[in-house]
Amino acid sequence: MHIPDGYLSPSTCAVLYGASAPFWYIALQRVKRILTTRLVPLLSVMAALCFVIMMFNLPLPGGTTGHAVGVAIAAIILGPWASIIAISIALSIQAVFFGDGGITTLGANCFNMAIVGSLVAYAVYRLAAGKTALTSSRRVVAAALAGYAAINASAFCAAVEFGIQPLFFQDPSGAPLYAPYPVSIAIPAMMIGHLTFAGLAELVLSAGVVAYFQRTNPTLLRLTAPGNVAGEEEIAGADNQSMWRTVRPLWIGLALLLVLTPLGILAAGTAWGEWSARDYSNLHAREQMAMASRNTAPPVQPPRELERLSSLWTAPFPQYAPTFVRRPAVGYALSAMFGSGTIILVSLIAGSLAGCARGKRHELS
Repeated sequence: MHIPDGYLSPSTCAVLYGASAPFWYIALQRVKRILTTRLVPLLSVMAALCFVIMMFNLPLPGGTTGHAVGVAIAAIILGPWASIIAISIALSIQAVFFGDGGITTLGANCFNMAIVGSLVAYAVYRLAAGKTALTSSRRVVAAALAGYAAINASAFCAAVEFGIQPLFFQDPSGAPLYAPYPVSIAIPAMMIGHLTFAGLAELVLSAGVVAYFQRTNPTLLRLTAPGNVAGEEEIAGADNQSMWRTVRPLWIGLALLLVLTPLGILAAGTAWGEWSARDYSNLHAREQMAMASRNTAPPVQPPRELERLSSLWTAPFPQYAPTFVRRPAVGYALSAMFGSGTIILVSLIAGSLAGCARGKRHELS
């Protein structure tokens, strides 16, 4: 679902940046208070967790790969608006440092996964969970449904964005300029894998995390549980020691996932729609593209504008493979550590700046 540079036209990218902007603005306004409290560690570790979760690739039908996002977990623990910020941060780090998703398409990727994913996950969770107790098994089912619905809604948006490109953007000869496959191919190709393996992975992950927190630390579920006594005020007002106890399971989970990240490269193949411009002239890659696209061969040459825009940004560590590390598994793990650390640092700096700004406003008043 990480749409690369070149697969969407500049006008499509502009529209999706524009569509994302009001949600980012509202989300920033909503999380302003969070950034000036002890909830900052919660926001930072959730963003890092989503970043690492997306590094675990799964084999999908047709020889492609996919991954869970962790969006339902973020929406359930943080609420939809903070989840939008957390996942947008993770997607930005992926695009800038690792080339996982494009710079021009960052607005589209954030719209699909961070915005649509967070809002759908939160709506489904709230609707399915109702006002049940924090330890109710109904909340586990609600989390499962939220994860499954969110990742499939995100995948559907990406599929439509891919599929409309050859309809609206062609050269004089009728050849596609950007993504080459129409809606009739893009939607089935994207959705079959997400309705099955990737969707089930998100379902199990979301349900499992909620069930675990119900037994170990239900405080983490209170922000999005109307009808329960505690909420943001209780967590935000906690002292350092109790806040560490609250967030500790998430830090432990992040550490465990970092150790296991080399497993994320075991799945062979490329995610549908994330092929490089070079793949269009590679016989094996072309066979894979055709097999994953209802046996429809890709263009003989990469679409002209796709090839031009694909070289717009060169990531320092492309595809999570630092050039100075010979062993791919080690490079992948180091990339996960670097990305997670960067996300946490960015979140903490943002929290510190927000706290300073709030302090100055109090002094002036």
